[in-house]
Amino acid sequence: MKKLYTILILTIALAVNTYGQALPYLSDPTFKEGEKLTYKLKYGIISAATGTLQVKKSQQSFSNPNTFQLSAFGETSGAFSVFYTVKNQYDSYIDGDNFLPYLYTEDIKEGRYTRKENATFDHKNKSVTGRKGTFKSPNAQFFDLLSAYYFSRNLDFSGLKKNDSFKITYFLNDTVAQLGVKYIGVEKIKTSLGTLECIKLSPEISPGRIFKKNSQLFLWVTNDGNRIPVKAQVEILIGSITMELVQASGLKHKLGERVSYSK
Repeated sequence: MKKLYTILILTIALAVNTYGQALPYLSDPTFKEGEKLTYKLKYGIISAATGTLQVKKSQQSFSNPNTFQLSAFGETSGAFSVFYTVKNQYDSYIDGDNFLPYLYTEDIKEGRYTRKENATFDHKNKSVTGRKGTFKSPNAQFFDLLSAYYFSRNLDFSGLKKNDSFKITYFLNDTVAQLGVKYIGVEKIKTSLGTLECIKLSPEISPGRIFKKNSQLFLWVTNDGNRIPVKAQVEILIGSITMELVQASGLKHKLGERVSYSK
């Protein structure tokens, strides 16, 4: 169950790409204070977990007074809660102009396992300092889980072509790593919130204890002014896992409304 919940968090947060250099981004954010997204994770037809993402005005002071607090909370649900309980809280404080993180915190409770993190980012020196030391990044534009997700929503996708592949640099579990993402194209899908035109991406995964040798993770992000993930799906050794957006409020744009930067 711990692996299933990790998939939910990574799926929501790591749908991003990078060109190995400073990434072009939209000057006006695609989200605003008060936005709230609610997701459900299913194993087959069984509800396994829920997750919420929220955008708030930061109550902490940083070098730029224009700072957002990004919050994510997830927990197991239904029958899964009887056998394995997960309650995880993640918070990231980001610059409201360039969307880079200042501070990342997490409070993990998964069964008997607990973990807390408090990481500060130094983009000028390409480093992040957490509870277990300081870690170097290969580039100045790097992220935690939440800031990666929100930054990706503001990338300039105009140069993307089908099957283009990219990478993102992120800090997680005392490690700075990179994730590859492939751009598949644009397609319409049915969701619980209606039929929506989406950008389809495929973040890379590694076969092993959970995934099949040929498993692929697919993620659908709205091709509108909000750019929010509405669905993700991956086959595992036994069955499949699906994440779906079930509720969205406080959006900056009407859901599904195309804008100048839509593909």
